[in-house]
Amino acid sequence: MTRPGTAEPGRTAASTPTHGVAGVADAGAFLARLVRLDPVAPVRLRPAGAPGRVALWARLPWQVLVVRTVAGGPADGAVEDVTVAAAELLAELERGGAALPTRRDAQWRWPLPPARSRQVEALPVAELRRIADAAAGTLRTASEHGVAGRAVGQRALRDALLDHVAVLITPDGTPAAPVEVPQRLVQGVVRMGFLGAADGSADPAVQVRVAGRWVGLVGPHGAAWLQKATDLVVTPLSARPNG
Repeated sequence: MTRPGTAEPGRTAASTPTHGVAGVADAGAFLARLVRLDPVAPVRLRPAGAPGRVALWARLPWQVLVVRTVAGGPADGAVEDVTVAAAELLAELERGGAALPTRRDAQWRWPLPPARSRQVEALPVAELRRIADAAAGTLRTASEHGVAGRAVGQRALRDALLDHVAVLITPDGTPAAPVEVPQRLVQGVVRMGFLGAADGSADPAVQVRVAGRWVGLVGPHGAAWLQKATDLVVTPLSARPNG
């Protein structure tokens, strides 16, 4: 029997919600990179579909969703699907705290890819690093010397490179449309450290996966997803002229 004024075993007196993240090192690495890219980024915590795992979702400044699955799950009093500030969660993890930061659910405004996806190709990690390095070199050269002798704005150069299709995959023996892997996705897995150490002895392939209108790169330590733009068709409601 619990005495008045005392908490039940495993609960705090105020039943304070906890973040439930147990894989502190992995989550900290993900959040630290995210905060460097976007200091005010929100991060969404939700069950990963397997016991003892929680998925951390975030959106990079170049419109790519990234996710890393770490050890954890709903602890006592935890919220199962919640959005918080990445910087606040990182600070809580760094000080060894378990409290859930202030909820910021309204800041999450993006859909997530379907849970089920299919693999269409596997790309060597080394090739993705080469593609990312080549893009960085192109941006640096164009920024310093211009394009065809003409100066071009840094943002215009960056957007053009991000939109460039880095890999085009044509499925063999099927009528399916080619799968485009833009530089946005490549930069997502590279900049978030999802490929692991550059000098790692193990160099596994990165899966190219498709889920509906989403294309993803799934690396050893996380995944980046991008939703293909929907073609918009304008159809007149009536053949009658206005008025």
